[in-house]
Amino acid sequence: MSDRQGKVVHLMETNTNTETHTETTAAPVARYAELQALVAGMAADFQKFYQDGNKAAGTRVRIAMQELKTLAQAIRTEVQAIKNGGQASNGSSEESESESEPS
Repeated sequence: MSDRQGKVVHLMETNTNTETHTETTAAPVARYAELQALVAGMAADFQKFYQDGNKAAGTRVRIAMQELKTLAQAIRTEVQAIKNGGQASNGSSEESESESEPS
């Protein structure tokens, strides 16, 4: 595909893997569904920005990408807490210690 200046623009490819995994709890499935919904919601704005050059759609893409970043960080923190035996992120992990301020 190409934009108006003749440059080749590649659209985001979708994952065609349709395998489903059975989880023992609803939380991981809910988090994954939340992630999928956020990414799927960006598709129209990606197309409008990259194909049509719609600047407002580009702004919406940037906002959605920031939301994705925030969600990803929340999931990373949650996974780390579960991995460390269900401990809450209260400065007990190495990652939290490096980010905490000296007292």
